[in-house]
Amino acid sequence: MEFTKMHGLGNDFVIVYGEKELPANAAELAVKVCDRFFGVGADGLVYILPSEKANFMMRIMNSDGSEAEQCGNAIRCVAKYVYDHKMAQGEALTIETIGAGVQPLTIHAENGVAQTVRVDMGAPILEGAKIPVAVDGEQVVDQPIEALGESFRFTAVSMGNPHCVIYVDDAVNFDLAKWGPVLEKHPLFPKKVNVEFATVNSREQIDMRVWERGAGPTLACGTGACATLVSSVLNGHSDREATVSLKGGDLFIEWNESDNHVYMTGPAAFVYTGSLTA
Repeated sequence: MEFTKMHGLGNDFVIVYGEKELPANAAELAVKVCDRFFGVGADGLVYILPSEKANFMMRIMNSDGSEAEQCGNAIRCVAKYVYDHKMAQGEALTIETIGAGVQPLTIHAENGVAQTVRVDMGAPILEGAKIPVAVDGEQVVDQPIEALGESFRFTAVSMGNPHCVIYVDDAVNFDLAKWGPVLEKHPLFPKKVNVEFATVNSREQIDMRVWERGAGPTLACGTGACATLVSSVLNGHSDREATVSLKGGDLFIEWNESDNHVYMTGPAAFVYTGSLTA
């Protein structure tokens, strides 16, 4: 299997191009390939596939073998891959995802190399049943949740995949290992959930750390940054445009009032290419 290792702000992926469809053993492969001791090591295994609806289709297998509906950092990596390999015409393209449909992207390039990617992440899903979360209502904002005898308050948002945003005093030093896995599998979330811990420093800047469903702690989460901005607007904490600072770097997120879409801008990078024998 020929592959390319890439990352978006340290959220790293093994990218595979050339398959016609998702392999039947993709889940098993993801667990083996993503193992950081006995495999290549990554947060996910990503396939770039043909699409009848867009320029390309992206399928993402988490490191535990589960499939992710969408991933903001992975989609930027895919965009850079196809652009830098001259597989895309111009700086605008579309990528199909299984959870968020077809997403348009705009690439900012210099000398034929993609530097940053702006992704139209679509409209956030706020209705509890559609996120899904076991709380009724058109929005799930500032709701109580208990875990390990402690109480938090969360806001739920889906960006094609479910997110639970919790505001804390110090997101940078928050104990992800303790709270992430418990909240990911909390009974309120029937399909589990990505958990973001956020600290709003100003109306234009938010610190965030993430525990990703199926992957654990990662250095960045694009959909999580989008969910955090949406949550912060709903709670009156931030403006509709803000920088979300993750452990791996910054993403610029916009929630456009005119079309209700969320836009994410950030980099992607190549690490190396290689081949793997099963």
